[in-house]
Amino acid sequence: MEYRKFGNTYVVRLNRGEEIISSLSELAEKEDIRLAKIEGIGAADQLTVGLYDVPSKQYSTHEYNKAFEITSLTGNITRKDDKPYLHVHLSAGDVDNHVIGGHLNRARIGGTAEIFVTVLDGEVGRKMDDITDTGLNVFDFH
Repeated sequence: MEYRKFGNTYVVRLNRGEEIISSLSELAEKEDIRLAKIEGIGAADQLTVGLYDVPSKQYSTHEYNKAFEITSLTGNITRKDDKPYLHVHLSAGDVDNHVIGGHLNRARIGGTAEIFVTVLDGEVGRKMDDITDTGLNVFDFH
């Protein structure tokens, strides 16, 4: 991973073989990022994406081991227990232009990734949803 900071934005390049979530977590820890939005594109050769089913409170994942163009990478960085907490979604297309998407658990870069991490003033934490009982870690504004 290489990156440069311009104003409040980190411009990040991930190289072949690097993993998105672990790399961005490392960046957030090293640079003490408390609150940020994530945007990016790139190419991956391994993906694990999922869907959380609220009624059953069950999370399902699917793994893919083939070439994908990351058409949209979007999410945020907050804090949970004073550690970086990433919530990232991804859409990616294959050679036949079939698109998959969902909550990103893991993505290994197959070519490169170009990601912008825009830091926002302030800090937002995470807490277990205690209002509607979804079982999700939601924003905590306290």
